[in-house]
Amino acid sequence: MSNFNIAVLDGDGIGPEVIKQGIKVLNQIAYKFGHKFRFTFAPVGAVAIDETGNPLPEETLDLCKRSDAIFFGSIGHPRFDNDPTAKVRPEQGLLRLRKELGLYANLRPVAGYKELTHLSPLRPERMEGVDMLIVRELTGGIYFGEKGRRDGGDTAFDTCLYTRPEIQRIVKMGFEAAGKRRGKLMLVDKANVMESSRLWREVTREMAADYPAIELGFMFVDNAAMQLILNPAQFDVIVTSNMFGDILSDASSVLAGSLGLLPSSSVGSKVGMFEPIHGSWPEGAGQDRANPVATILSAAMMLDHLGLVKEGDAIRAAVNATLESGVGTEDLNPKKKVGTEEMGDLIAGAIG
Repeated sequence: MSNFNIAVLDGDGIGPEVIKQGIKVLNQIAYKFGHKFRFTFAPVGAVAIDETGNPLPEETLDLCKRSDAIFFGSIGHPRFDNDPTAKVRPEQGLLRLRKELGLYANLRPVAGYKELTHLSPLRPERMEGVDMLIVRELTGGIYFGEKGRRDGGDTAFDTCLYTRPEIQRIVKMGFEAAGKRRGKLMLVDKANVMESSRLWREVTREMAADYPAIELGFMFVDNAAMQLILNPAQFDVIVTSNMFGDILSDASSVLAGSLGLLPSSSVGSKVGMFEPIHGSWPEGAGQDRANPVATILSAAMMLDHLGLVKEGDAIRAAVNATLESGVGTEDLNPKKKVGTEEMGDLIAGAIG
């Protein structure tokens, strides 16, 4: 029997609803495999701003630092999105959390489900064999570089800065992930224009000698965006910088047909953070409409990170069995529709 302390940051909008289903499934795993998960809740995002004025209260950060993993819901609210003058925003809490915990890598698996190919914007034959992992650098680059205004505010700048060690650690993660998958790594950059991308390419070529079994390729980001639509099955592992990864991972997220299907993890230090890729969807909050599958699959990634791989596989098998049965939330199957709560019940029940 293993004991784990999980910090639960369910956040805003539909976050609490989908996290509830993830915890339901984790409790079923604990029962079946003889583990104990201790869940401790803490505020983050808009709800934390309302309570404390801070999108990441110190108590929340302290809880995360002393936990084995972080189970994260979603953050965001229209009143901040629609106010460009807001000095404090929910997203600031997420950025600070990544930085404080050293979560420098975001991992996003993207795969198609045979029974849901009709939901994809691509033709079914283009989705055949799609199974990729996007490894995005998360704490450097243009989002964290020097930025500002000059000339009375009429000129703005954002600096893209990367160091060799920052690139080495994320590329190492990419090579290692490819070694556990199909052995193909694609570096996506803009080395024909950007000096920082040329450093990425230089470092990756140097490191390739340590991974002779991995097939290494290079692709400019504009071509990669096109290839994700034309032939997504060609990709195994993509490794890329913060901004390019932000854009490409969101573009790839629609391939499966619903944002409610895709999990993610942010890792780098001992404590990892696991969250669905979708937003807070405040308009749908409290209506039992949200799809909890991405959150439940994020729980499976959390179990993998904690060394409980067969338990994570049990969740994935339960999700597959439930989807194959034809039921789903409204985004998956309006004709055989179930709510958030029932979808969680079905997946937990499929674990046995």
